[in-house]
Parts: sequence; C-alpha cells; structure tokens
Amino acid sequence: MALFDVRSGQGGQSPTNTLSGGNQQKAVVGREIDSNPDLLIAVQPTRGLDVGAIEYIHKRLVEQRDSGKAVLLVSLELDEIMDLSDRIAVICQGELVDIVDADKTNENEIGLMMTGIKRENTEEQL
Repeated sequence: MALFDVRSGQGGQSPTNTLSGGNQQKAVVGREIDSNPDLLIAVQPTRGLDVGAIEYIHKRLVEQRDSGKAVLLVSLELDEIMDLSDRIAVICQGELVDIVDADKTNENEIGLMMTGIKRENTEEQL
C-alpha cells in the first residue's frame, strides 16, 4: 500500500470496496504494475479522480513506459492522451481513422479525426 500510495484507515486489512475511488484506482494500478506485465492496458485510469490521484497515476504509467514496457492508454480525456502518448490511434465508429505521432499533431487535428475526418497527405507526414 505504501509503494502505490494507497491510503486506508485500517491499512492492509481494509477491503478494497471500502476505499475511496482514487485509492481503489491506485490499488488496481498498483496490483497490475506489481505483476510486472510486458503490456499494461489502462482504460480510463483517471476517470473521476482528484488532481493528486491523476498526477500519481500518470506518473506511474510514464514510469512503466520509460522502463521499456508497452502501455496502451484508452481514454476519453484528450489532454491525457496528448500528455502521455508517444503515438495516438484514433478510432471512429469502429474504424481506424489514423495513427499519428503525438509530437506531430495537435488537439484540433485529433478532434477532427475523432469525427472521422482523415488527415490530408497522411503519407507525406509519416
């Protein structure tokens, strides 16, 4: 619990369902990271969390990436995607619209892709 900053009044004896939402999510992230996966899939990992818990989870995901692990982040939070991603795949109505390098795109372009509009001259930009 200390390693992943999970806070509980009863320590390790607390059932997970008695923890706050942020502590539950930190416990889940901690459990998954502790299993040392080669691929970590994080779906909406910060939904509904306070700023401190969001920063903590972001830091842990970046640590995994920086240690050579693959991290697949699925999020509806565009800022989260832009801040944490190396590459961004955009899917609209079940179809892959495009895959772009995060440092070669912007929120407007991603927003257009989210509506199904493909980038112009995609081959030239890759």
